[in-house]
Amino acid sequence: MSIIFKKSIRGRKGVTLPVSDVPLHHEIPDKYTRSEPAELCELSELDIVRHFTELSRKNFGVDSGFYPLGSCTMKYNPKITEKIAALDGFSSIHPLLAQQNKGELYTQGALAVLHNLELLLCEICAMDAFTLQPMAGAHGELTGMMLIAAYHNHKGNQKTEVLIPDESHGTNPSSASIAGYSVKSIPTNERGILDISSLESLINEKTAAIMMTNPNTLGLFNPEIEKIATLAHKYDAMLYYDGANLNAIMGKFRPGDANFDVMHLNLHKTFATPHGGGGPGAGPVGVKKHLEQFLPISRIRKCDDGIYRLDYNYKDSIGYIAPFYGNFSVCLKAYVYILIQGAAGLSEASENAVLNANYVMNSLKSYYDLPYDHICMHETVFSAKKQLENGIHALDIAKALIDKGFHPPTIYFPLIVKEALMIEPTETESKETLDQFISAMIEISNAAAKNPKDLKKAPVTTPVGRLDETKAAKDMDFCYK
Repeated sequence: MSIIFKKSIRGRKGVTLPVSDVPLHHEIPDKYTRSEPAELCELSELDIVRHFTELSRKNFGVDSGFYPLGSCTMKYNPKITEKIAALDGFSSIHPLLAQQNKGELYTQGALAVLHNLELLLCEICAMDAFTLQPMAGAHGELTGMMLIAAYHNHKGNQKTEVLIPDESHGTNPSSASIAGYSVKSIPTNERGILDISSLESLINEKTAAIMMTNPNTLGLFNPEIEKIATLAHKYDAMLYYDGANLNAIMGKFRPGDANFDVMHLNLHKTFATPHGGGGPGAGPVGVKKHLEQFLPISRIRKCDDGIYRLDYNYKDSIGYIAPFYGNFSVCLKAYVYILIQGAAGLSEASENAVLNANYVMNSLKSYYDLPYDHICMHETVFSAKKQLENGIHALDIAKALIDKGFHPPTIYFPLIVKEALMIEPTETESKETLDQFISAMIEISNAAAKNPKDLKKAPVTTPVGRLDETKAAKDMDFCYK
C-alpha cells in the first residue's frame, strides 16, 4: 500500500471552497507567507476515503483480533459504555461549570457518578477513600508516593528509601524516585515471589514504603502478604499496592483487607475502558484513613441537603495533581461497567481470567520453557530459552504471531526472565480463540526447530516486513520523495 503522498495527482481536487467574502482585518506580512503552495496531497474525495478506509482495515485492535498483551489487560470494551459516555448530558458539560456559583446544580449527574464510583472502588478494594483525579496508572503511582511522602513529612519521619521487588513494573521505581526517594531492589525467590529474608535484611528506619504488585508481573500471587505488611508497619513504612493486576482478584481479594495502605487502579485495564490507542487512561488512588487527609483537592462531598459539591477545605492536601477532575469519560465508562457486572459479575470476570491464563499455560508448557511452574493468576510468563537453542528469540516468535493473525504478547518483560513471553488472555476470550492461539504458538515452536531461518523473516503478510529496529531508531528518514 502506497503512502498518501505517492497517490497525489497535481491539480486534482477533493473540495472547492468559495472565495472568502470576509475582509482581512490585518494583512499578513510577506515574510510570513509562502512563496509557493505547500506540498500537500492533491486527491479526490473518493481517493481519500478509500485510502483511509484501507488503512483502517490494516489496523489491529481488540475489536478485530486477540490481543494477549501481558500485564496490560487488553480486553473487549462493551459498546454500551461508549454510548453512555457520549450522552449529551455528560459529553457537553464544561468542567468549570461545577466551580461556578450554583453551577454545581447543573452538574449533579456528573458529580454523582464520580462520588458513587469512589464509593464502589472503596468497597471493591477495602479502602476508606479514593481520588479519581490521576490520569493514568503511572500518574496514580506518583500520586500515591506523594501521599506517602506527605504522611511521613507530617509526622516528621526521616524516610529516604523505598523497597521494590525486582519483578516490578518499571514505573514503580520511577514514581518513587520522582517523589524524592532512593530505591532499593528486593530479589525474587525460587518460587517467583518477593524473598522475605532479603526484605528483612533491607528494611530499616529509613524505609518509607514497600511497593508491590499482587499478583506480581510473573502472574503469581504472594501468599505471605500479611507478613510483609506487618514487617512494613513495624517500621512505620507504608505498603503500596500497584493495582495494574486487579483484573485477577476482583471479588476474591481486597488489598485493604491485607493491610495495604495506599493503592492505584488502572480503570482502562480492570474495568474495560479503551486502552492505549483506543482512549485515555485513568489511575484512581485509594487510601486508608490515616492517609485520607492528604488526598488531592478538590474532593466531592454529598451535603446534608443531598447536593453534591466540591470541597477544597483540606489543609494537609498535596494539592492539585490534574486539571479539573481527571479523565471523566473514562471514570464514567468504568462506573457503567461495574454497575452492569455487579459483585457476582466482577468475581466471575476474575475467575475466567485466571482460568484462561492457566489453560494457556498448561497447553504450552511442553513447548516453551516455564520458569515458574505454579498455578498462575491472570497471566503467565514463558521463556523462549528452548527456541533460542536454534537461534530463535522471543522477538522472532512475536513477529511470527503477526503472520498468524494475532497481536504479539509482551516480550522481554519481566526483566528477570530471559527471553520472556508474557501472555494475558483476559476473561473476554472464548476457548475457541484460545485454542487457535495455542495452535499458532505450537506451530511456531515446531518451525523454530525445523525451519528457523523462515521465522527470522516474519512477518511476511504485512505491508511492512521485518524492520532493522536499531537503524529505524538511529537513522530516521522522513523524506516522502
